[in-house]
Amino acid sequence: MELYSKIVSRVPIHKGWSVDRKYCITTADGSRYLLRVAPLNRLKRKEKEHEIMRRCAALEIPMSRSVEFGTCEDGAYSIQSWIEGCDAEEAIMAMDGARQYRYGLDAGRILAKIHTLPAPEDAPDWEGRFNAKIDRKLAMYDACPLKYEGGEAFLRCIGENRHLLKGRPQTVHHGDYHIGNMMFDDAGVLTVIDFEKHDHGDPWEEFNRIVWCAQAAPAFASGMVEGYFDGDVPMEFWRLLALYICSNTLGSLPWALDYGGDEVQVMRAQAAQVLRWYDNMRRAIPTWYQQR
Repeated sequence: MELYSKIVSRVPIHKGWSVDRKYCITTADGSRYLLRVAPLNRLKRKEKEHEIMRRCAALEIPMSRSVEFGTCEDGAYSIQSWIEGCDAEEAIMAMDGARQYRYGLDAGRILAKIHTLPAPEDAPDWEGRFNAKIDRKLAMYDACPLKYEGGEAFLRCIGENRHLLKGRPQTVHHGDYHIGNMMFDDAGVLTVIDFEKHDHGDPWEEFNRIVWCAQAAPAFASGMVEGYFDGDVPMEFWRLLALYICSNTLGSLPWALDYGGDEVQVMRAQAAQVLRWYDNMRRAIPTWYQQR
């Protein structure tokens, strides 16, 4: 608790969906950090997050750095480096397409580095694990009182592509990799934040949230794919990505019900956008992708 004991002020941060309470803290020497406080039952999860962030930082990835973690009177805490800069999601939309694309290349290369870290040796087989996840989401969607217009296209795509899960490798995952969890620091460097949802699995599944990037800046999303694959994108990636996006989209509507009508409309609009990109899931490569 060396750093924690030196906190002299804390300012709450209310952005994001995390269950963590977040604060900008200042220590006695005037340094600023990000403090995250979680329920005590998440201590082991916080310890693992600290470990993964340290391993990623060793790869010289531009990111928030985990400095300290432990327990305090409020639960399990972690202290991370404070990034001076701005949210990437807001800034990217003010840039021209060429600059968006260059930052997308950076995002893809960063993700490729993260995926050099292997999954635990005892990780369950991916095919069985993700098929079970699909089944849960199908059951949730079936039980949901709301449905997507054109939702049968998602169901068809899943049914036609589940076989692609067989034999997929597994690596460490950031867990929530998209433009909303990135910043530009004061030097203009794209920087990754928020490893709270860290996991492991098929590295290509980590692209399932690229829809948020494509909605904000298609050139950024295109660059992210090309940066990850160094310009040589395999067709199998696109087919698997469609499967992962369909699964994620189906699960989003039941999730949104718990957060009210506004979130339901967000997910409906996103699902409609996905169907347009993929021509009702009849094409493998989405229309937002522009090879450069």
